[in-house]
Amino acid sequence: MKHSKHTKHFASRWGFILASVGSAVGMANVWGFPNKLGSNGGGAFLIVYLLFVFIFSHVALPAEFAMGRHAATGTLGAYEKAWATRGKKMGKAGGLLGWLPLAGSLCIAIGYAIIVAYILKALVDSVVGTLMTADTASWFGSFSSGDFSVVPYHVIVVVGTLLTLYLGAHSIEKTNKIMMPTFFLIFLVLAVRVAFLPGSVEGYKFMFTPRWEALKDPMIWIWAMGQAFFSLSVTGSGMIVYGAYLSKDEDVVAMGQHTAIFDTIAAIVAALVIIPACFSYNLDVGAGPSLLFVTLPTILQDIPLGRLFAIILYLAMIFAGISSLQNMFEAVAESLLHKFPKLNRTAVLAIICVLCLGTGLFMEPISKWGPWMDLVSIYIIPIGATLGAISWFYVMKKDELLTAVNTGSGKTHGALWYNVGRYIYVPMAVILCCVALFMNIAF
Repeated sequence: MKHSKHTKHFASRWGFILASVGSAVGMANVWGFPNKLGSNGGGAFLIVYLLFVFIFSHVALPAEFAMGRHAATGTLGAYEKAWATRGKKMGKAGGLLGWLPLAGSLCIAIGYAIIVAYILKALVDSVVGTLMTADTASWFGSFSSGDFSVVPYHVIVVVGTLLTLYLGAHSIEKTNKIMMPTFFLIFLVLAVRVAFLPGSVEGYKFMFTPRWEALKDPMIWIWAMGQAFFSLSVTGSGMIVYGAYLSKDEDVVAMGQHTAIFDTIAAIVAALVIIPACFSYNLDVGAGPSLLFVTLPTILQDIPLGRLFAIILYLAMIFAGISSLQNMFEAVAESLLHKFPKLNRTAVLAIICVLCLGTGLFMEPISKWGPWMDLVSIYIIPIGATLGAISWFYVMKKDELLTAVNTGSGKTHGALWYNVGRYIYVPMAVILCCVALFMNIAF
């Protein structure tokens, strides 16, 4: 590898899985999944979502992991390698194309860092106690509607996350080995607490009772597919870089499945906290960001030890947010190191810091942050996922892709695996992209 000695392989299988789960577990699980579940038919949505997760974890995630490992580098090098199987000029075109999903990683990170800054503010206000007595809507409005209102928190989030990337795969693995188990434990504690709220049973019924007529609505299927793409971090960029740090002895399909299982558990546990709590207090489960900053604090103010549970909740959310940011930043850092070998990791992280803070500070109010994230999730994520899918299954030579996927595999993945990718996964990515672009739907 031509880049920094800091960029090591993950030391263990669990380290890789937890880092990948950390990338996947984030806001898409904690408010996105309960929100989509709540507004799209409850149990019926859950069944369709699990179907898409099953397909993507067998084909989409393994393909991205395999391409990173095969190219021994991240986004730019992986696209170049895939396209170069059709000739040197095609390889150069592929390398240029890879900048789009890579830009997507940076654009998501810019907006995402702001929401993590909001969460850090909520955590600090929970610790000092002000959140427990405030009118939550006014409290949220006070900093989400003003310019430069969370600057100190924003700087801490961006700089702090970038510092966790200083040793590449090594520090990503170390931090996720702490953050991810803690995240799961915290949410399980919250789920148990919510179970004792009066009326919470109605929330469980809603979640797990399928209303089959909802399946006739094609948009339920589109929402479930978009949520699966987003939740598993299938963006044509982020997961490639983690694949580049994966040992050649590991089975990428098994890794994709393990990542999806833990990601889905995280989504369901988050829903087990949020949906029954909303039913208990007769609140809107589809409230989006305000769910975390208005709805849940209102509930926490009302229950015994609410302040402690607020601290626990926002600490878990910080872990989920930082682990996702790590992946987005690392995708950009690794590709820049690969493309410009004269740069060192410190310089690259400094460049990313300036770009992220310089752009993000002007988007701190939710009136600017919201449209930015809509733009990213309507255009950049679906296009990136589609470019990746087409590059692996239509541009790259079949034999080379299968060689990349079967490296380290206990069993050989052949025509069936490839055909599911080519004729099911790619059309799904294209459909999602078209729906997002032409209907302006943010996933």
